[in-house]
Amino acid sequence: MLIVQQRAAAHSYVRSAAKLRSSSIDHWYIVLPRTGRSWTEVDRRVAENQPGKLEIRSLGYPFRGRVTGSESLFLYLPRDLFSDAASTLDAKNNSILSGNFANLLVDYLNSIEARMRYLTAEDLPRIVHATRSMVIACLAPPTEHAAVAEQLTSVALMERARRHVQHNLDAAHLTPDSMCRALGVSRSRLYQLFEPSGGVIHYIQSRRLLASHVALSDPADGRRIVEIAEAFGFSSAANFSRAFSKEFGYSPREGRSAVVLPRPAHPVSPGGHDEAPSFEGWLKALGS
Repeated sequence: MLIVQQRAAAHSYVRSAAKLRSSSIDHWYIVLPRTGRSWTEVDRRVAENQPGKLEIRSLGYPFRGRVTGSESLFLYLPRDLFSDAASTLDAKNNSILSGNFANLLVDYLNSIEARMRYLTAEDLPRIVHATRSMVIACLAPPTEHAAVAEQLTSVALMERARRHVQHNLDAAHLTPDSMCRALGVSRSRLYQLFEPSGGVIHYIQSRRLLASHVALSDPADGRRIVEIAEAFGFSSAANFSRAFSKEFGYSPREGRSAVVLPRPAHPVSPGGHDEAPSFEGWLKALGS
């Protein structure tokens, strides 16, 4: 996980749908403001936060907002850290957390921040595990709420479908029919599930294009463009080029020439002089 202390002047922020199409980062992050107020919109729903309150949001969904001058603690957590509880987190996206467990989580994060300089490398895996458990306990929904349970069931199924697509991007047999068999659902249920994403075929192609974009912009990947296209299920370089240009607004060749910061070659030492190339570099390395 990544813990960030931030002091910033008033500003607005946006993570657009266009940015998401070219970014593989879908971490969760939790914000604990010390000072200032913020307003963030996701799917036309605005979460208003204030000092001392926890806010949770996913970098895998578009959002926009504004914040007054503030000091905050940010906690970034890889999505795969919650692979068995993804539905619980997705149901709480862009929420202000409240209740006893939220208050306990605030105290816990404050204690981690206060003792950061005293933690050893051996402590860190246990800290991550404890943090994960605290977050899940804080977000667990009331079991008696039938509507919430139904929503979580759909979110959990979508998470299974998302992971199936991600693990089979290079498979020629990745089709709606094969997904129905793998997930144990009807075609109508599958289409209903992916309707907000523009349809199942559109979703599969978008994920394949994103994976190819990541490969093309990786300096360590020496494959030719046509080889990358074939690896992600495109029948010809021309079809790949047209789809890529429509998705990102530039050609695969231009995507290959884009500057991408490499991951750190070794862990960054908080007490040393090593530095990651950038904050984005840290985010890309997180969970890898």
